[in-house]
Amino acid sequence: MSSPSTVDQPLTPDAIRQDTAAVLDSVATAVVGRQRSVRLALAAVLAGGHVLFEDVPGLGKTLLARSLAQALGLEFRRVQCTPDLQPADITGSFIYDPGERDFGFRQGPVFAGLLLADEINRTPPKTQAAMLEAMQERQVTVEGRTFPLPRPFHVLATANPIEYEGTYPLPEAQLDRFLLRLDIGYPPPEEEAEVLRRRVARRQEEVVLDPVIDASRLAALQAGLERVDVDEDVLRYCVDLANATRGHRSVEIGASPRGSQALLLVSRALAVLAGRDYVLPEDVKECAVPALAHRLTMRAETWSSGVTGEQVVAELLGAVPGPASTRSRR
Repeated sequence: MSSPSTVDQPLTPDAIRQDTAAVLDSVATAVVGRQRSVRLALAAVLAGGHVLFEDVPGLGKTLLARSLAQALGLEFRRVQCTPDLQPADITGSFIYDPGERDFGFRQGPVFAGLLLADEINRTPPKTQAAMLEAMQERQVTVEGRTFPLPRPFHVLATANPIEYEGTYPLPEAQLDRFLLRLDIGYPPPEEEAEVLRRRVARRQEEVVLDPVIDASRLAALQAGLERVDVDEDVLRYCVDLANATRGHRSVEIGASPRGSQALLLVSRALAVLAGRDYVLPEDVKECAVPALAHRLTMRAETWSSGVTGEQVVAELLGAVPGPASTRSRR
């Protein structure tokens, strides 16, 4: 495991690349394939954000989240969201202690390094709002008292896009708090066969990974992203992509400035994953769909015809002029 580092001494992009490559290699021993999803999820964590996995059940979302938490040395907790889940079930509550003759605060599962909120769209809006404060403010408020969450703190949430009965669709304000929305997709037959081979070989259901880094080292990796340069033309490209969503014929409400900021933050993380201290237009393009698509509100007539935010962003990537690659200038 890499030695702890303080955030007062930002790491170089090359040092970040070495640590993150070791994390990706470790996760790959548990998660077969899915390199793109794992890489983008790690990039979101490096950028200090949260990730929403929206896909059908049984594709390994929980395994991916748990493996990533173990490799990063973060305390992992999982919450199964249900219609009867209350905010206190997430944040914790005050419990009377007979020995102390007083009420003491008992922490909920949100007090973790990485929280998996499984099927987040099954829990009612009041509980979703409690999760929103934790995600945005890195704190929870219980009975008027505020409690800070551990640092780093990240939420990986899942949602089932094909089942709507008994669900509470996430409001746009909470969707906007997720840095990326990712899908997993069905594995190719050979990867699915490899999943079965590994299950037979390990002779147990659970996969346990040794930590590659720890929480303090992750904080140092995150601080190191601030040393990544972003040229003005790449910065403008992030703005142009977000702005283009606001005037698209199929979109009622386009991405807010938080969308262009998401492009910037994740593209910096992708740059250091590649060992660079500068962002390329290709980094922006790689994260554009997962960073922007869930921030779009489609017009009723286009939504009913099957047009999705992913299709709109993919179209804009081909229509919005991008800067020339900066690789030759470095």
